[in-house]
Amino acid sequence: MINSLLERKIEKRPDKVRLHGRILFLTEDPELIKKQLAGEDLPWDSANPANNPKLRDDISTDEITPAHYCFYFDETLGEIPYLGLKCGSGTPIGRGDVKRGGFVCAVSGKRRGKGSSREQSPYAEMCAGIRVVIAENIERIYKQNCQNLGLLTSTNFSLIDRIRGGEEIALSEFTAGEDEITRQVIEYGGLFPFNVARMQGKVFLPPIEDAGGGARATRAMTLAEKIFARHMINEKGEVGVPSVKPGDTGFARADLRFSHEYVTPMAAIFFERYVGKDAKVNDPSSIIFFRDHLTFLDEVISEEKKKLGLLDLATQLKLKQQDFAAKQGIKLHGELKDRKGSEGICHSIVLESYALPGQLNIGSDSHTPHVGAIGCVAFGIGTTDVFNSWITKDVRVKVPESVRIVVRGKKHPNVTAKDFILKILSLDYVRSGKALAKVMEYAGEAIEELSVDERATMTNMAAEIGGFTGIVAPDKKAVDFLVERRGMNRAKAEAMIKGLYSDPSAQYAHVIELDATDITPMVATPGDPGNGKYVRDLNTPVPIEIAYGGTCTAGKNEDMDMYAAVLADALKRGKHVSDSVKFYIQFGSQETREYCLRKGYLEVFQKSGAHVIEPSCGACINAGPGVSTRPDQVVISAQNRNFPGRSGPGQMYLASPYTVAASAVAGYIVEYEPSEKKELVGA
Repeated sequence: MINSLLERKIEKRPDKVRLHGRILFLTEDPELIKKQLAGEDLPWDSANPANNPKLRDDISTDEITPAHYCFYFDETLGEIPYLGLKCGSGTPIGRGDVKRGGFVCAVSGKRRGKGSSREQSPYAEMCAGIRVVIAENIERIYKQNCQNLGLLTSTNFSLIDRIRGGEEIALSEFTAGEDEITRQVIEYGGLFPFNVARMQGKVFLPPIEDAGGGARATRAMTLAEKIFARHMINEKGEVGVPSVKPGDTGFARADLRFSHEYVTPMAAIFFERYVGKDAKVNDPSSIIFFRDHLTFLDEVISEEKKKLGLLDLATQLKLKQQDFAAKQGIKLHGELKDRKGSEGICHSIVLESYALPGQLNIGSDSHTPHVGAIGCVAFGIGTTDVFNSWITKDVRVKVPESVRIVVRGKKHPNVTAKDFILKILSLDYVRSGKALAKVMEYAGEAIEELSVDERATMTNMAAEIGGFTGIVAPDKKAVDFLVERRGMNRAKAEAMIKGLYSDPSAQYAHVIELDATDITPMVATPGDPGNGKYVRDLNTPVPIEIAYGGTCTAGKNEDMDMYAAVLADALKRGKHVSDSVKFYIQFGSQETREYCLRKGYLEVFQKSGAHVIEPSCGACINAGPGVSTRPDQVVISAQNRNFPGRSGPGQMYLASPYTVAASAVAGYIVEYEPSEKKELVGA
């Protein structure tokens, strides 16, 4: 605990707020947005919602703050909000428009703030003058980032008339329905002032109590609930409680805390500004930094962006992280010394080298659930949560409900975990936002048959579902992974997974059941990962110019097995990557690169005409080879997101490694048909 914080003066914000300014309706119609930016206020009929213009749904953080502008980590971000907002075929909001417009409130439709955990998005809105965001429903990480910064959020559209009328609004309107801790975070104006008040004993932390004579101690729990119970801090400040249930709130002790160069610098600046230049983080041995996002940025950044100084800013991100790591004694997985590239993507390295069954891990990236593949609870957090965890070693938690997703039966040979998750993303339960902030627990025979690498694809893309995290109960395959990939003693690994399963009578918010035999290779059509359809249902052939295989989702060992199988099969038939296609294969880590060397895959990739790239997030965040450069350019990618503008201006389809590689050879989107298909089916 840092003594100076115990003497810091901390007060709650006023219990009533009056919001002075205009309301920006983020509509589907770009002309209506342009009218608002020009000074016209749109009419809004609260009594008859059908009369109102259609609001944009599914606004991602990529659209609020496009990736390249997240190199800023100061109030310059106030010029940036909604620069990437796609309305119709255009992006109607320019740099500085929102700030000049005098807007105090921004209104949108369903699933606001989906995607990346970047806290730059709500911070940019705040710096532009926005004080409240209203939407039908709001994604968990974005909403928590808003609360942590002091930006008010609501799903109550009746507030629109009251804001316009200049009324005083009780702060309780924005805390209604929130848990006790979140209410106080909002009242104190953000997570840091709340945490200081917490250290000073000024806040109320609701105890997690057994119900009636210790009955809760024997409550049936899901796997995630068991792990939360092990990590929640009780009223004595000790770690662990007998049991938890959905809705319980408190702070959970984190086993691992990690961040990358997109977030570490902003968190470090917050830490130095609010805590102290010479203050030390709590337990640096359990903190890890990564330089994994921007290693190849210089190869794809436009001249226009270079002139804006964005490449120089990206270099400053790297240097700030390096300096803070050295000063604090924190392990940094950085750039390679002998060639361009990084040691690996954070999620890949955390799964390969750090995470253990039963742990609770937090990271500065929405794909932190990746490591749920070996049975730990891992979830993404924003910048303010990151720097607060450096002080307290814990994280604010509201125990989420769980959704059990059961995939039964035996999958087809050309179907992968990516096809399963694209199918799940296309379901109405997910697309309507009902799965938001819930744990996705994957089970069933088809899941049990998946390797840990493939399970990681499922847990990783819980982020696209909008889930709190994804998890698979650890079993013999998890033990084998720890023994073979980590060199762990088998008895030790087996002891770790004991008790890590959901109780038979555990309660779920919802159960989704799928039959693997019904699922054939999938694609998500451009615009959203939820736009899933079967490849065989594409009405006409879709020619492609770029195929990309890589990222945390699809740069693992088994993903490389798939690319190699397709390309080796093509070479046997005298074929190679189509002359009309550039096919990029990017490793998720140096361990995966070494695996490919041992297996002889590099020769297969090169002979077939694929371009091999050292580890980095790269094209997935518009920062490496494989990005599109024209709006009409069609890309097929094994990455996790295809939000507008995320990986360039082109039209991106998402698919499995098999489908991506087969399409690269064909020149258009096709299913992979193994040459041994008949034997496989016969078996």
